Amino acid sequence: MSPPYKLTYFDIMGLGEPLRILLSYGNLDYEDFRVPRENWPNLKASMPFGQMPVLEHAGKTYHQSMAIARFLAKKVKLVGKDEFEDLEIDAAVDTINDFRTTMGFDDVIPLLGDFGKYQKRIYFLLCLPAITSAFHKLGNVFLLAEPQYRCRRPDESVDSVYNLSNAEMEKWYPFDVLHQRFSSCLIRSGNATAKCADFIFSHQDYGHTTVIEWNLTCEKAYLIATCNSMFMVGVMLGSIIFGETSDRWGRKVTFLIASILQVVFGILAAYAPEFWTFAISRMIVGAAASGVFLVAYVMGLEMVGPSKRLVAGTVIFIFFSGGYVLIALLAKLLSNWRHLQLALTFPGILFIFYWWLIPESVRWLLSKNKTVEAKQVIQRCAKINRVTITEAKLDELLKKGEETKKEESQMTASVVDLFKHSNLRKRSLIIFFDWCANNITYYGLSWNTNNLGGNPYLNFVISGAVETPANIFTLLTLNRWGRKKILCGSMIVAGSALLATTITPINLVWLSVFLAMLGKIAITVSYGTVYIFSAEQFPTVVRNAGLGASSTFARLGSIVAPYINIMAHFWQPFPLLVFGILAFIGGLLSLLLPETLNKKLPETLAEGEAFGRKRKKDIPLEMVVPNEAEVTLLNTETKQN
Repeated sequence: MSPPYKLTYFDIMGLGEPLRILLSYGNLDYEDFRVPRENWPNLKASMPFGQMPVLEHAGKTYHQSMAIARFLAKKVKLVGKDEFEDLEIDAAVDTINDFRTTMGFDDVIPLLGDFGKYQKRIYFLLCLPAITSAFHKLGNVFLLAEPQYRCRRPDESVDSVYNLSNAEMEKWYPFDVLHQRFSSCLIRSGNATAKCADFIFSHQDYGHTTVIEWNLTCEKAYLIATCNSMFMVGVMLGSIIFGETSDRWGRKVTFLIASILQVVFGILAAYAPEFWTFAISRMIVGAAASGVFLVAYVMGLEMVGPSKRLVAGTVIFIFFSGGYVLIALLAKLLSNWRHLQLALTFPGILFIFYWWLIPESVRWLLSKNKTVEAKQVIQRCAKINRVTITEAKLDELLKKGEETKKEESQMTASVVDLFKHSNLRKRSLIIFFDWCANNITYYGLSWNTNNLGGNPYLNFVISGAVETPANIFTLLTLNRWGRKKILCGSMIVAGSALLATTITPINLVWLSVFLAMLGKIAITVSYGTVYIFSAEQFPTVVRNAGLGASSTFARLGSIVAPYINIMAHFWQPFPLLVFGILAFIGGLLSLLLPETLNKKLPETLAEGEAFGRKRKKDIPLEMVVPNEAEVTLLNTETKQN
């Protein structure tokens, strides 16, 4: 078996120049050291695992190679830093510590087929939870829909019609100069005005909503935003809790628990007797829906080959868009919010039966040393895909995965380390802002369709429908045009379109809707790009932690978005103005990020710090392999030492 790591020595042309040692893995160069010529004999003579041959050396095991790299890094630190590289000297140690070879299942997938019949069948089932995820995340648009309302006059019954003549309106209601309409919250009482004791609601656009049932109007209107924010708090907590349990207890168990909670508390929300029971139930539904979607998404990606992961990661969001559009249809058919809540919840019952339909993740089984169960899943997949994998071949591949897993060292880097290096800190802050801006804008626009004017159901359908071409566009261009161009371009287009809505004449409702939907298309493209782009920006050693922190900032953005939307009560263009500014700034800041398409991604913190940074000086080095005379001389020196 060929050694995993190779240390190659080069002699740089020119008298007095230091020697160069290159650390590589296979055909990939990872880090190099520069050693003063006079230090070289003592350095190679003091190697901990025997004396180092002139041209190359590799440890017999992973641990030997790692120890050698540590030894060299320590020695080189004492003799000086490579002036031609921006990387820190100890990057070699970091590189080895976080280098992870592929688990055995990645060797099995090509034999099964990257996306065979079995994977397609299971993947389709795993895409269905995306529909109910959209139901729960966006159903509040109609559950908490705010119809037009006015104060109920003393001579009216609660069932009176909303519309009054202008003469009646002038008689009973003061004119609101700020909104250029009659007040919805005040009524004339003699020569004075008073706050409303009760309300008459318009049923032109909506049936019986929570706003009507619990009078979430005027001073209580903030509760609408609070309910939406609480839901997103649940989503954030769910991603943390169920992300942890899926790694600890397994994907299937977590999926089952989340599915049951989603149904139970969805039904409880439908029968809530008062607002806070509804809001808390919806928050738990948000956590559960997050867990259901998270596990389905992860399992879908884990079962396909690398060549199909971009497609698998995009198609599931097309199902989300389908669920998005279906909400408007259900809301139109079911005028009572309780019936709508039940309709959004009942499809989730199907996912409880996934316990008998969906296999456990092979990758998770292997990570927990459940090899027998993993082999059973693989053999079932092979049978349905009509391929043959011998028992001996399967054992060989899985054993390789186990050996690799045993050799992997623990990674100790955390998100805090991102802030210890200036370049990483700058890029991380930009990424965190982008995630926050994307989530604020995406959910802000999705929840704001009622305020665009025109038919709210049609606006909502368009808002959901445009996501499908946006996702397809992302899929087709991401690997052609590059991540940076798409992210910057889409955020700037989104920002420009949304800012343009603030100067659109009030009577041109169609133009406002068009610009808002253009912004929605662009932010959907950005939303799909920022995940991949940011994952490639973070070094491997801290990639998961970086994405976790990014997700936290994203959730914080979606928690704030409802309160931005409610500011439309004071000035209707305000939400789109804020969303436009955030998206535009995010696009401009993203210009500072380096492109990652077809680039070797950073593995270590040191490589992450150097990634995308311009070198202070670019000195071409002409390197040659030692000639026979040098080899003979240095081998003689080695024997003498």
